[in-house]
Amino acid sequence: MTHTPQELSAKARTICEMAPIVPVLVVDDVTAADPLAKALISGGLPALEVTLRTPAALDVIRVMSQVPGGMVGAGTLITPEDVRAAKEAGATFGVSPGATDALIAACEDEGLPLLPGAATASEAMALLERGYAMLKFFPAEASGGVPALKSLASPLPQISFCPTGGVNPKNAPEYLACANVVCAGGSWVAPKDMVAAGDWAGIEALARDAAKLG
Repeated sequence: MTHTPQELSAKARTICEMAPIVPVLVVDDVTAADPLAKALISGGLPALEVTLRTPAALDVIRVMSQVPGGMVGAGTLITPEDVRAAKEAGATFGVSPGATDALIAACEDEGLPLLPGAATASEAMALLERGYAMLKFFPAEASGGVPALKSLASPLPQISFCPTGGVNPKNAPEYLACANVVCAGGSWVAPKDMVAAGDWAGIEALARDAAKLG
């Protein structure tokens, strides 16, 4: 059953509204999946993006999707095969650095809410034309950051964004203060060294601080 872009975009927005920060996770070891998800969710960040950048990513999604209270999505979706594999693994939403016709069609076929990437007014308008009004602004800092988002707000008030790429604890409040920003994606809440050390209490503390940014 094909789902309408409007339905999927509305679901993506609902997920984005769960917390001010969506952790962007690159996880190498599947044994870290369960305690990492629990730490982030306990800290107040229930929407988790697991990037498909490691061999363990799909297994990580499988494990995290079983943790109560969370919504686990697959990031770095590039191909229709990525979409199908992510959905099969239990992903409840998808995130892509950009958007192609084939990728969007696969998400609609699978009923996977998509946060498609856009960095320019033309890309954002093309996605809006297709029914997507909740977008990922990527790469955020390299594409002009807060000033760029503010510039897009006036001519495209119907589009909302989740900026990702270069967002950190210092500049996150500026991004979140933009009228067209719902949440932001950030990797600082799950540093690789803390994950490797199993410092789940430390990660939960980072998540709590991030949850207060909104």
